[in-house]
Amino acid sequence: MATKLTKLLSIKHPVIQAPMFLVSNVAMVTEAMKGGIAGCIPALNYRTLEELRAAIKELKSNKVEGGSFGFNLIVNKSNVKYKGQLEVLCEEGCDFIITSLGSPEQTINQAHKVGIKVFCDVVDLKFAKKVEQLGADAIIAVNNQAGGHRGDISPEDLIKELSTNCNIPIISAGGVGTKSDIDNMLGYGAAGVSVGSPFIASIEANVTNEYKQACVDYGAKDIVMTERISGTPCTVINTPYVQKIGTKQTWLESILNKNRKLKKWVKMIRFSIGMNATKNAATKATYKTVWVAGPSIEHTKEILPTKDIINRLVN
Repeated sequence: MATKLTKLLSIKHPVIQAPMFLVSNVAMVTEAMKGGIAGCIPALNYRTLEELRAAIKELKSNKVEGGSFGFNLIVNKSNVKYKGQLEVLCEEGCDFIITSLGSPEQTINQAHKVGIKVFCDVVDLKFAKKVEQLGADAIIAVNNQAGGHRGDISPEDLIKELSTNCNIPIISAGGVGTKSDIDNMLGYGAAGVSVGSPFIASIEANVTNEYKQACVDYGAKDIVMTERISGTPCTVINTPYVQKIGTKQTWLESILNKNRKLKKWVKMIRFSIGMNATKNAATKATYKTVWVAGPSIEHTKEILPTKDIINRLVN
């Protein structure tokens, strides 16, 4: 399964274990590397820069041939830790950084100075061309089947449009739960895939068994979009609690978001409130179950070790 992505990251299979807030951790990524794929962790999974630095050092010591590791950075103003996180990543080193929700220019410039590759989340051709011009090494094409913050375009249409008009590798994000899904994405022109939701129900995931079991019990039809987490539409499992609180922003947020001066502050507040709610649901028993996932949980039938999930995807 040699592709531009396997060559770029020196991995055996063209798969990135996608960064997932609260879910991804060192144990998962270590198993990903052992399985011949790349693993990625959101930098925001670490409360302090010291914890982030320790995680990088542990992953460097765990690295094996045929695997690689990276971190995801939220690069807009909602992430007040961004500059410090980027500095630590560049000081300690990793194989790649995935940028989300903002301009990747500063990340690309600083990461390239120390030999770190930068992949950028995009949802359309306009932004894809922009990050290519800024020097991105690859594009993460977030389609309408992705979990979390997804795009609006189907995997096939998005991959074909980007691969036709861009000169850097396209990595498809969303809609992958089986090997046949990977084959389809490569057939459309992708150099690899980013896979998240199937790994939520892994033994190594540091979330509650209730969250993992929900990915087994619910399916694609149970995924809905909500504006109640980060201020940006996000996919979650349609639990009774989600049904109760609704999926639309409040009337006050709607009004304030129309004010150019106040909009960014409203988003920052919503981001903080939403992330805390998601953290509570993921890490301890609570009736407020806000579980982020994508429709590819349709293929999750049991809680398994990460290595078994990888085997299911690549063999």
